[in-house]
Amino acid sequence: MSKNVRVSLPASADLENPMYYLQNMETVVSWVANHHSDLLIEAERACMRGFFELPRAARALLTRMVMRTGDLFRTDKLNYPELGCPEAEALDELISDGWLDADPLLTLDDIFRLFTLAELRTAFSPMLEQAGLAKSLPKARMKEALQKTFTDTRRLADWFDDVFSPVVRVSHMALFDRIRLMFFGNLRQSWSDFVLVELGHHRYEQVEFTPESRAFSQRSEVDSYLAMHHCRESLDAGVPAAEVWANTPAATNNPWLTSRRDRLLLELGRQAERQGDRELALQALAASGHREARLKQLRLLERLKRFEEAWAIAARWGNEELNDAEAQGLARIVKRLAKKVGEPGPPASVPPAIREFTLTLPQTGDSVEMVVRDHLSTPEAPVLYVENTLINGLFGLLFWPAIFKAVPGAFFHPFHTGPADLVREDFVSRRQASFDECFVAQKNGSYRQKILDTYAAKQGITNPFVIWPAMDEELLKLALDRIPAVDLQVMFERILLNIRENRSGFPDLVRFSAQIGEDRHSYEMIEVKGPGDRLQDHQIRWLHFFAHKGIAASVCYLRWQDSEVRT
Repeated sequence: MSKNVRVSLPASADLENPMYYLQNMETVVSWVANHHSDLLIEAERACMRGFFELPRAARALLTRMVMRTGDLFRTDKLNYPELGCPEAEALDELISDGWLDADPLLTLDDIFRLFTLAELRTAFSPMLEQAGLAKSLPKARMKEALQKTFTDTRRLADWFDDVFSPVVRVSHMALFDRIRLMFFGNLRQSWSDFVLVELGHHRYEQVEFTPESRAFSQRSEVDSYLAMHHCRESLDAGVPAAEVWANTPAATNNPWLTSRRDRLLLELGRQAERQGDRELALQALAASGHREARLKQLRLLERLKRFEEAWAIAARWGNEELNDAEAQGLARIVKRLAKKVGEPGPPASVPPAIREFTLTLPQTGDSVEMVVRDHLSTPEAPVLYVENTLINGLFGLLFWPAIFKAVPGAFFHPFHTGPADLVREDFVSRRQASFDECFVAQKNGSYRQKILDTYAAKQGITNPFVIWPAMDEELLKLALDRIPAVDLQVMFERILLNIRENRSGFPDLVRFSAQIGEDRHSYEMIEVKGPGDRLQDHQIRWLHFFAHKGIAASVCYLRWQDSEVRT
């Protein structure tokens, strides 16, 4: 891809079109061919050109097959009336052009996936009888009984004497997986998730795509991702961790791939420990840059009674900036380690008290949040149900340019609802300058107009922090009038410390006061708990934070009045 090329943005298909899935697949293939051509070899580029040269019905049938699980298909199970021609005609086109293998080699596992229990009983009954086994064996038992006999691969005609409908194999599934990876940025999303569902359902922020913003800058990085994906599949399939460790690709200087490798090593360390290979577990966890890996490494060193080693690692880690969960986990470990190494333990921290009050109200049929809202609200001090939508919405509107900054590994195609690296540890550091600009706007007072301008300009465009139906202009202006910039700043800073955890846990209600002065808060946040309900950990952390920062927040415990009148 030339450094001066700007790729035009494709449009999503009309969902009324019965072949909209084909149009969306063509969008994906075209995008990769144009945007990642330099990461493909000539044979792959030729194959992708050949896809568009196929008759429309053949392209549609191939798309349907690629979208399904696996690469083997019974031709009698392919039924797609929208093709406009018999499936057999489209199959012939695909076979003649090399897209399908018309007589593939099949394993016993393949046979048991493709055929029904009744068909298998008929086909294998002579062999089952010869082995003294009942014809009525369930499928799993039958397969187990035949595994020692059938260890090779065979063509369909060599498996069965009776004539069955042909089985075909998609010849280029590996290429489609590579295309899927380069388009989505992961192999977690299936074709059907995107081709059938996502396109056309949202309005998307138009992110500029340039060669510098791509996650993959060279083909070897795509290969490295695919190798890591294979390693993760092997771990999930129960392959010994030591075997997977030997196949783990080396570290690269690509930050996006490094983050994915860190997560792979975290899981490899977990599996190694479960399998009893503790030294390998320590090696994998130490090699992983994932923050969760450090806590697991320390806990494993504790179990191995290597206290001095754990203490040294904990001491180094304690000098870094930690999020709440990390600080809490580290503090517990350090407290235990201090006794083992003869060092003074960390001073006990006493969290600030959480303000609480209780209301006893009659049941109205509404939720507890709505009952408390209606009871507390007055024209002079309105109470609104906002939960996580208000502060997150203000955050998303102010930091919109930073959130949608086209850094490598953040956006892979024009249909992202948010950056792919949103909850990664380096999300903020890779955009630090953009976030700093927004914090400057908070300090000089221009943030208010920035938020209002973004609200007007971006109305309805997807943003992972903005829930548009919950963010009307009246609420927006009231919040900007009543919530001081310094309060917003400290809340935003805490969100950025751990986006995954800290964008939830906000109180249910906000009460705005008309009387603003030094002795009164201009707003108050209220968490509502009904009978039998209790605070969750992430809510407690936010409430402690509010108390520490002097932000008015409280918990309202609602009790219902007895339905019977007492005399």
